[in-house]
Amino acid sequence: MGVSDATPPDCSASSAAGPGAELHGLSVAAAYRRGALHHFFAQARSQGTPREWLQEWRDAGGASSRLDAEQRTALVAALREYHAHLGLLTPATTAALDALAHPAARVVVAGQQAGLLTGPAYAVHKAADAALLARELGTEDAPVVGVFWIASQDHDAEEVAWVSLLDLEERLWREVVDLPGGSPVGRVPWQPEWTAALRQLLADVAAPEPHRRAVMNRLDAATQPLADGGVPGWADVFARLMHGLLGGAGLVLLDPLFPALARLMAPTIARELGRPLEGPARIEAAAERLSALGLTPQLRRPAGATNLFLEGEDGGRRLLRFSGDTFSTDDGREYSLTELLDVLERDPSRITPAAGLRPVVQDALLPNLALILGDGEIAYLAQLGGVYELHGVRQPVVWPRLSVTWLEPNVARLLRRLGATAAGVQADPAGVLGRSLAAERSISAVSQERLAALAGEWAALSTELAALDPTLERGSERARQYTERHFAALQQRAMAALARQEDTRSGQLSRLSLHLLPHSKPQERELSFMTYLLKHGPVVLDLLLSQRAGAQAEVEIP
Repeated sequence: MGVSDATPPDCSASSAAGPGAELHGLSVAAAYRRGALHHFFAQARSQGTPREWLQEWRDAGGASSRLDAEQRTALVAALREYHAHLGLLTPATTAALDALAHPAARVVVAGQQAGLLTGPAYAVHKAADAALLARELGTEDAPVVGVFWIASQDHDAEEVAWVSLLDLEERLWREVVDLPGGSPVGRVPWQPEWTAALRQLLADVAAPEPHRRAVMNRLDAATQPLADGGVPGWADVFARLMHGLLGGAGLVLLDPLFPALARLMAPTIARELGRPLEGPARIEAAAERLSALGLTPQLRRPAGATNLFLEGEDGGRRLLRFSGDTFSTDDGREYSLTELLDVLERDPSRITPAAGLRPVVQDALLPNLALILGDGEIAYLAQLGGVYELHGVRQPVVWPRLSVTWLEPNVARLLRRLGATAAGVQADPAGVLGRSLAAERSISAVSQERLAALAGEWAALSTELAALDPTLERGSERARQYTERHFAALQQRAMAALARQEDTRSGQLSRLSLHLLPHSKPQERELSFMTYLLKHGPVVLDLLLSQRAGAQAEVEIP
């Protein structure tokens, strides 16, 4: 995606929220799942789930008329040319493209930045979700194809130039390469020293030799010359690695910088150039509406900012601004509309959409049923309904992505012994271990039951004092609440102390944190999917493709 799959804080609600309900404390994604923001999403309802909304729209023929016959033929031809260019026109990919040529065919779309060695595992999970959801929705008369949009236009090198692996000896490795920033990563040629660094990393990681060789072979295949003999780019290597994992499941890849595909997106970019401030104004209006509901908008457009970037002659990607009759960039260059339309005609890949337009460009190009997103991206989509309307494009269903936490055998055994879940550990690792130890040792001082009993006593005391003197009611209630909070905090500190003591003896807390919160981040946001292929082989990919689309799963590796 053109934006990060960052996850804002989430909170639970005691009941389903509806229009006008109190939403303070919820993330936009959490509110969306409850149907509370159905006015912000074209396919959402105040009742039901994203799966029900998606099935309803599919059955109603949603997105089937997005492309006419000529547009569909051009799209399939461009995708076929792109896969052939990368040497990826396999039988499975050919079959998927043939299915997309069907006049009733539609797609579901996921996407992500092009991370090193596929980046954090959630990128692969997202891509797998597209294949799984397409398989669930498609029929012989109306095929559905999974598409993965590679964010090759992104220029944030720091976000993609690293990979983390955890080996069999429980050593955490992090490799960072020197990827130049400021220009789209899809323009950067792959460097031999990056291959050498990754090969050395894979050689150093403790893993069974057959699995290591298999991952090495994936890397070697991904970095081979292109079909025309040229050097692959950064995004090309990412695409080949992703195709090697999921191309057999029917996943189709899409790089918006590929010339034949960029040409098909030019009409949407031209429309935006003709009304450069209307889309940003609608984004800002949606931001104000979200703020009024107590939610935090993720996307803001300051005065004069458009939804477009221009790639300059120096390769730098800069935001276009509009002052009423002239466009400009932060390097002091000015452009007329005619000049920019000329750039678009000569090389449409040089004018690219910002986060406030990228999904619209995508859905103007593709007959899209569902857009597969992480929580942070859902927050962006809540603000884009007006931009979709401006371009005459029907917003697809927003589909919360598949999330997988991998439980290796030693971690699964430890979680079972503690009676805990991976999600519980990620939320409060010391608390999970401390509560388990307290229960095991019958330490009632840190139990919820003990605190509840004390709370009952304090409540009774407050009531008796208020009966003696009504003026004491407010003060005694404040004292009760303070005392409860204080003792709850003391319990947390005591449980953390128990956990630290046990960790000194057995290392249980450190092991759980290493596997589930590496570098203090949730596992799938830090560790590469290659970690599990290196240690456990292809069974991990089979397990991934056996999940239900959109699941929030903790998957035990045998």
